[in-house]
Amino acid sequence: MTGRFTWRRTIVALAAALAVSVPASAQTARERYEAATDRDATVRQQLTEAGATATSDLREQIGRTIAAFETIVRRYPTSGYSDNALWQAASLAEAAYLKFNRTDDREQATRFYQWLVKEYPSSSLVRRARQQLVSIAEVRPAVAQPVPAAPTQPAAPATLLDIQRTVLPDTVRVTLELDREVTYREERIAGPDRLFFDLKGVDVTPALKDAALNYPGDIVSKIRVGRHPDATIRVVLDLEAVSRYSVFTLYHPFRLVIDAERANARAATTPALPPFAAAPELPLAAALSPTREAATAVVPPASPVVIPAAPVTPAATPPPLPSAATANGAGGFSIARQLGLGVSRIVIDPGHGGQDPGVLGKGLTEATLVLDVALRLEKLLQKEPGLEVVLTRRTDVFIPLEERTAIANRESADMFLSIHANASRNLAAKGIETYYLSFASSPEAEAVAARENSASGREMHHLPDIVKAITLNNKLDESRDLANMVQESLVTSLSKTNTQVRSRGVKKAPFVVLIGAEMPSVLAEISFVTNRQELALLKTNAYKQKVAESLFAAVMRYRKSLKGQATMASQER
Repeated sequence: MTGRFTWRRTIVALAAALAVSVPASAQTARERYEAATDRDATVRQQLTEAGATATSDLREQIGRTIAAFETIVRRYPTSGYSDNALWQAASLAEAAYLKFNRTDDREQATRFYQWLVKEYPSSSLVRRARQQLVSIAEVRPAVAQPVPAAPTQPAAPATLLDIQRTVLPDTVRVTLELDREVTYREERIAGPDRLFFDLKGVDVTPALKDAALNYPGDIVSKIRVGRHPDATIRVVLDLEAVSRYSVFTLYHPFRLVIDAERANARAATTPALPPFAAAPELPLAAALSPTREAATAVVPPASPVVIPAAPVTPAATPPPLPSAATANGAGGFSIARQLGLGVSRIVIDPGHGGQDPGVLGKGLTEATLVLDVALRLEKLLQKEPGLEVVLTRRTDVFIPLEERTAIANRESADMFLSIHANASRNLAAKGIETYYLSFASSPEAEAVAARENSASGREMHHLPDIVKAITLNNKLDESRDLANMVQESLVTSLSKTNTQVRSRGVKKAPFVVLIGAEMPSVLAEISFVTNRQELALLKTNAYKQKVAESLFAAVMRYRKSLKGQATMASQER
């Protein structure tokens, strides 16, 4: 009874916190904008009162506020509040840059100003946005680092701001947050088993100085922070029964993420959680004070939650009970199916755009083609009750590959679908193929990945982290199932119009746009722009509509395979 009562108190406290954080009525573009501007005013006041170094809490508040404005633009692109939201997001990022002199803040401000100028040319804010683009490129921040007295003076060290530990179904994730990107060395040592990271040119916050963080639970129960010569911070993870681990980096803010996998992941037992509750993440304060009730600590969500009013259903016509999920392609039930999770928020990613036109066909570019298909697909999905749709781009604008996945993660998407068109030096090559994230399965897949990843901004030193992230892809089964459904739907439907259509199958490849996605994700190559016959079809509205309808059918089929019937929209997070 004690454990049940504790969980009940925890859930009630969480619900109360969510109810206070965001008004339940914040559904329209106007209400969302007003809520975001209220938060913006508070954050700007904190920014004014802050010192020269941003705290992790302030950085988080700035990020959440900017994300709230961006969400308005992506969900209500034709609203009269969208240009104002872009302006607010850009100016807040610029204010953070002028205060803390972080390059990522400047890049973010520039991106939002450019977005405003590009997509809302009739807005009264465009002239000011253009002025700010010039200004931000020339201005020196008010608290810029002092000019070195001599060329040999070392740069100011970066700062390790926070350490977080998150328990996942098969892994324990440790996240090291820093105020900017740093170089590091990692090594695993036996006797006892431990993993350490040497962070070069780094200092720590007072709370982390020589800290020993103790956590309840398995495999990573202790993390130690030590100082070494030459401005090097060593972070040591004490391991127990860890079969393997992976390391990858995230940006805005810069984070080093370590995933330690249990030696017997399938047999591992985890504490029972209430239905649909996330595994609790232990904050730094609880780790430093293990005598507190750390086991029941609840961390506020990464973004606001809106709990919509329950629909009124007549007593005489109760809703049908959902049918059970079907087994996935591997013959088993993934953790998503075991938990009864559904799909209600979908991010559609039209490939390429702006300075990256993609494949060039005669009278058609890949970027233009896939945007057309994506907009058609969006219209079809929007007619389905309980479905929300977000596009990574709505016009001919360039979005970095890594940012597309980040958009899906920020939107808490349940599915990520990237749409592309294929190309080959062999002009006779034709057909449809669908990819999910893994290592390339053939020379042809390698070539497609090389072409589609050409716009990536990552460097060679990221290779080890990328390889490890692909190796520890825990959404592989669901992504493969989704890819099979997309491929089958495209081929079956389009063959009625194009009798010569060829199925090139479901394949795997290391697409950058899929790396880091926190949901099932696939990339569809809908046809070959370099094939004369398929290019002629792709230029017709009827064929593009057929492609969109095929993708729609695949999405709905996958959605039904999880829950057995349409599900209500997930609560906004």
